[in-house]
Amino acid sequence: MTPAIDAHVRLDTHPTHPSAVQAVLTGTQARVASMALEAADWNIAATNVLVLARIDHEEPYWAADAAKHLTAEGITVEITPRLQEAIDEQWTWPNYPMPWCTRSEIREISNQAQKIHDDILHGQLLIHAHAHDGHTTVAVGTYLHRGGKSVYLHGEDHLRQIADTFDSPAQALAAFEKVHAAEMRPGPAPLTDTERAAIAARSVFDVTTAQSGPSRPEPEAVPVYLADAGDHDALLDSFLNAHGEFEKWRTWSDETTHAIHESQTLRIERVHETQARETAWTVAAYETPVSDRMWHLTATRDTPAPVLQDLLIHLADGDGPDTITGASVDEKTVTTATQPLTDAGWKHPLTGHGIRWTSPDGEAGVQFAPLSAQHPQNPATWTIWARANPDRPTWAITASPHNPSSLLAGLAETLAQETGTRQVQPGREHGVRLTSSAPAAPTAADRPASRSR
Repeated sequence: MTPAIDAHVRLDTHPTHPSAVQAVLTGTQARVASMALEAADWNIAATNVLVLARIDHEEPYWAADAAKHLTAEGITVEITPRLQEAIDEQWTWPNYPMPWCTRSEIREISNQAQKIHDDILHGQLLIHAHAHDGHTTVAVGTYLHRGGKSVYLHGEDHLRQIADTFDSPAQALAAFEKVHAAEMRPGPAPLTDTERAAIAARSVFDVTTAQSGPSRPEPEAVPVYLADAGDHDALLDSFLNAHGEFEKWRTWSDETTHAIHESQTLRIERVHETQARETAWTVAAYETPVSDRMWHLTATRDTPAPVLQDLLIHLADGDGPDTITGASVDEKTVTTATQPLTDAGWKHPLTGHGIRWTSPDGEAGVQFAPLSAQHPQNPATWTIWARANPDRPTWAITASPHNPSSLLAGLAETLAQETGTRQVQPGREHGVRLTSSAPAAPTAADRPASRSR
């Protein structure tokens, strides 16, 4: 039995780099864990803090591998939930130039490219010259170990490979110059963005705990359309965990997550970093996996989480026969979609733009534009917004003309009946008139996300 070592390693995602991993070490024998991680190409970033930052974005995989080896040595390892999610996540490179490779083969190719990068960075592979061949960067260099072999390198970042070897630097340079004389430049090529980001992630940083700030905000109950946006990423993760019929795919740059229904006819896109009024969510439905889009809906960054949660629940449950096929735009479907607003006393006069329903407190609205409904791909036949001015709302949802009336009715019911919470600093006056809001009802967060399959 391996004797226990008084060292604890906490593995977590990096505070700034999208795919890097950090390890925080504690215990009287933390140095033992540090030496083991350094041997696996982790870099010291602060006292008892190491970072794994790679150019192939495979840090979660190699962090899990390190955890297995540390545990086998008797070192206690803790993996945070968000890192575990990254470890479990299945992703692939978009437009990978070798589509015949399996995921493990792609990882091995990337790992070889990582070793080349590290050898150059650590001065073990001396680059004599580089060039651009019209498609990618090529270079020639000589190893200061491995018997001093000279190599011809092709590609950048995770695609860099050794394409040829030579017995001497002179032979390698002569062959390189013969092909790339016009574009040939001395020394290594400038660092790529990926290389710079990985190097920056390994830099020394401060991991001291932030001092406690002023008094903590207090939550207040408000109509759902005035609620805080909440954590959209956590909301999506919870939804996907409960609904295995949706497959999650996240771009390697970590900017966007796609959730695609097993039928391939219902797709959700979540853009993680957006400005306040930019689209952060897009939902689209298709008659077949290869047909044109039938209907779509968008939501901006600050849309309240309970509103989005009810939307996701509706998509998963498929309530209503029109969820996938969409609905025709006529008086009946408009009435069905907005009946919950009418029942709750929302005013709906005709305007120059169509029909506009306004909440009793004047803080939210829903607008139907019949003229735009004549154009099937118009993104704003329906517009839902919060705060008085629809041109500069706090948040907004837009929907194309053939959006399911049952989905729109569900959103209308959420707006008319549900409440949420908003954080308010102690002593700050409440700016919301609650006397005219709807009676308190269970929030979406208080209900089960949906039934599991």
